[in-house]
Amino acid sequence: MSKAICVFCGSRTGRGDAYVRLASAVAARCAAEGFGIVYGGGRVGLMGVVADTALAAGGRVVGVIPATLATKEIAHDGLSDLHVVASMHERKALMSDLADAFVALPGGFGTMDELCEIVTWAQLRIHTKPVVLLNADGYYDDLLALFDNMVREGFVTTENRRLMQSVSTVDALFELLNAS
Repeated sequence: MSKAICVFCGSRTGRGDAYVRLASAVAARCAAEGFGIVYGGGRVGLMGVVADTALAAGGRVVGVIPATLATKEIAHDGLSDLHVVASMHERKALMSDLADAFVALPGGFGTMDELCEIVTWAQLRIHTKPVVLLNADGYYDDLLALFDNMVREGFVTTENRRLMQSVSTVDALFELLNAS
């Protein structure tokens, strides 16, 4: 696979259709620019939107899903490749190995878990890949404010805070990714 972007996003679509449009725009742009997608392997929520949109546009999509979720019939069965792993820990490790960059779209606790672990790995220098929040319509404003407060209060260094990049548009996201 050429360069691959790991996309963290919700297993739900959120309120309204703005998040669906955002996920679809990111996936279509990945396919158009030749980026493969690595993601959580589900067919539901924004995860399903990302996979279906990229596949429909001729993109390559690789899913990584724990067996417990795959057996609950939420695994996407039309992917370019699907890895079924034993645990969430294996999922995150394999997603990290397969990706050249990480992007978080809107999501819930699972998205936060994946995002925080991958930025922690960057802080520990386990990887040096870009980690980006797509903060469309201010979805992550409060989280970014919390990260800034962690710096002010001495729990995160300014250097490590820079590991979590943030953009507000799909165009800005791809400018950043293409520059990496």
